[in-house]
This record gives sequence, C-alpha cells and structure tokens, in this order.
Amino acid sequence: MSVPQVLTGAPSRILVVDDERSMREFLAIMLTRDGHEVVAAENGSQALASLRQRAFDLLISDIRMPDCSGIDVLREAKALQPELPGILMTAFSSTQTAIEALRTGAVDYISKPFDIDEMKCVVAQALERRQLRERGATADEAPASADDGRPHASDSMIGRGPAMQRVFALIEAIAGTSSTVLITGESGTGKEMAARAIHRLSPRTERPFVALNCGALTETLLESELFGHERGAFTGALHTKRGLIEQAEKGTIFLDELGEMSPLMQVKLLRVLQERRYRRVGGNEELAADIRIIAATNRDLVRMVADGTFREDLYYRVNVIPVALPALRERRDDIPLLARHFVQRFAREMRRPGADLSAEALDALMRHAWPGNIRELENVLERAVALETTAAVKLASLPDHLLVVAPTAGSAASTLPCGSTSPSLPAPLFPDEGFDLERHVQDIEREYLAEALRRTDGVKMRAADLLGMSFRSFRYYAKKYNL
Repeated sequence: MSVPQVLTGAPSRILVVDDERSMREFLAIMLTRDGHEVVAAENGSQALASLRQRAFDLLISDIRMPDCSGIDVLREAKALQPELPGILMTAFSSTQTAIEALRTGAVDYISKPFDIDEMKCVVAQALERRQLRERGATADEAPASADDGRPHASDSMIGRGPAMQRVFALIEAIAGTSSTVLITGESGTGKEMAARAIHRLSPRTERPFVALNCGALTETLLESELFGHERGAFTGALHTKRGLIEQAEKGTIFLDELGEMSPLMQVKLLRVLQERRYRRVGGNEELAADIRIIAATNRDLVRMVADGTFREDLYYRVNVIPVALPALRERRDDIPLLARHFVQRFAREMRRPGADLSAEALDALMRHAWPGNIRELENVLERAVALETTAAVKLASLPDHLLVVAPTAGSAASTLPCGSTSPSLPAPLFPDEGFDLERHVQDIEREYLAEALRRTDGVKMRAADLLGMSFRSFRYYAKKYNL
C-alpha cells in the first residue's frame, strides 16, 4: 500500500504505542500541548494498521508489549515508511536491548521513568532532523556542514559566529577519543546538545547515550539511578535494577549539574573514573564500566574546590578536556539565525502565519541581555509566535521586559561606582499602543536579581552586594519573585 506524504507546514504527526493506558494518555497530552497531532495505539497490531493507513513524522513505542515488541514495530514501520524516525522506551532496559534498538534504526532509546524535559528534547531533535532533511536544510534554518560527506557538530547545533565555530572545531577534534569531557557554561547555553553532538560524532554513536541530571535527585536516589541496586538493598527494592552506567555500556553517559553532587557521590564517581569499576547498591560484585563520561555544570568548580565543596582529585579527573560554551550575549551574531530558526519551527508546529521576524522585533532581540541564554530566547519566541496573527512577529508580540534595554556586563551600569548617579540607559523601545509600566519594571527587577544570583552561584549575600542592596531587601525581593 502506498503511504501518503507528510505535508510541509502541517503539525508533526506522532504515533505513540504503549500497552499501558496511563503512559499513552500522558504522552498524548504532553505532545498535543506542544502542538503535535498524536495517534495512540495500545499494541503493535494497532500501530501497524495506523502506519498502513497514513504517514507519520515520528514513532514513539514501548519495547515490551503483549503481541509484538517495539523493535518489531519499528522494523515494520521502516519497511512502510523508510524515513520515519523512531524513539523506543522501556522500563526493563539493558545494553543488548539498546544496541538492538539502535541497529533497527531508532534515533534514541529512553528508559522509564524518563525526564519530561529529556523526552521533549529528544522528540524535538528527531522531528527537526527529519524536517531539515526534507527541506534540504536551508541557510536560515541551520548552518550548512562542509560538503565532504562527513557528519559535523554544526549538523545539530546552530551557530556561525567565531565563538561557536571554535566550539564546533573542538567537538569534532575530541569526538574520536574516549577522554572524559567537562562542558561548562551558563544555564540554557546548550550543554546537553553539545554532549549529544560529541556522542554522535564518536565511535560510540551506535551505542546508547544516557543523560542524568545530578541536581534533580537526592543522594540515595542518585546512587541507585547511577549504579543500580540489588533486590532487597533497601525498603521497596523488590527487583534488581540496572543503573544508568550499566545501560550506557560501550556508549556515553552525560552527567548534568555535576556541581550539585554530594561529597559521598563524588567519591563513588571518582572510583568509576579511576578504575572503571563500580558496585550496585547492596551488591558485592564489582562490575566493569566501558563508558565515556561527559559532565556538565553551570557552577564554578575551581571556586568550589577552593571552598572545599568539590573534590580536587575529582575535578582533575573530570576536567580532562574542557569545553566552554559561550553565553548568548557573547555570540550576538548568532541571534538572528537562532531567532528565525525558532520562529519557523514554532510557526510550523502551531500552524501560525508568523514565520518571519519584523525588523523592530529582531532589533529588540539583539539588544536584550539574555540572562537565560538560548532557552530564554526559545521560550520568548514560542510565546510570540502563539500571539502573532500576521506574517511576521511584531514588536507587540514580544514580552514587555524586552521593550526596554537592560545594561549588559561591562556597560555603564555594571561598572558604576557606589554612590554615583544613575547610568544613562539606551532609549526605550516604546510601542505605539503603550504597555504596563509597573509589570515591565518588575520584570526588569526580577531579571537583575536572577542574574546576580547566577553570577554568585546562588550566594544571596554576595548577590545583594553586587546590586548595592541590603541582605534583608534582597531576601525580600528574591522571595517576592520566587527566586
């Protein structure tokens, strides 16, 4: 049976296959809210029937199902729709299963329970890669790779300025090694994207890429998640569980927010790095770990070592190859490229007419300090596209706090001595229809407080000093803005 073609500009159509009703419904709600069209199937037979009737942009399937496995579903789906990317999920993960999934053609492999942001990221990347292939990756959507037939870091990361070109060159140079990498940069600069690019360009690309946020779990849960546990190791441990290190065997494990790891976990990670061996929680058997470790942090580990909150020996073990990602304010030449990329993506997903940027809107984006970096830019443009009704995103569709330029690091405001008069700010961008001044001032205030906390690694006393405020006042405003 011939398969209908996917219509360019239509919302992405995703087929979700899982025999657990709650998981099907959860994924359907999550993906629908993100602007996708979702078809849910409770088993492999229903999924294959849907695949024979219509085209899909992405398949997300559980592996273990009563009638046939998700790997079989993906294999049949590839026969019907060869370009269809697939993401496979399982609560019973193993290295062998991951390898088989990737060999069948899965673009990614996720263990249940998964992190929602991770799932959204994997889905977005899979759809974006497919859309770029279909449209030939035009210059406004993604930077072109060198036409030599080889994969490049710029295939999955956006940037044409010199700062990102240096990052791309470093990623391509180190990808072929198995050395440990430490990616640093502010929140929202794309550290996980860089880690995935390193893995994709490495000899381990056919093996699993497993990501873990060290700051999202307690010490006990982090240990169990990373190393696994034996049955009966603690209350509720009814079955032996393979940890993420075991799941990433011969692949790559990405440890995000490394600076949040407790002293005890730092010791245990150090042993893995030194000896490539570990034990499950409650276990006596030593297991070998053939993995590449990529760590990331937005904290100053050198300062943490000096303060005694991060082990010096672990720092030197993990900082074998440092990769520093620039903040968005340090690569302003890339803002138009990134902005148009996001606007076009959201316009397609939402079926909105605003697939371009007005000159005034782009000028406002170029002037903003972007303390939240690429993630903040993405969120701003998602909102703007949702509100816009014309062919191009206008200034009025941007949030109020972008209408007045905040001084950036190194400007008159940031170098003003104590007791000086107020700095002269650039002329505000005043929309014709006016705006809510009180709300706008609060947005600016919140942004400065958040940036001060970011620069001082969350130390409120030092952040208050940066802003010339008393600690009591700073604490009041931090609580007011839920920082």
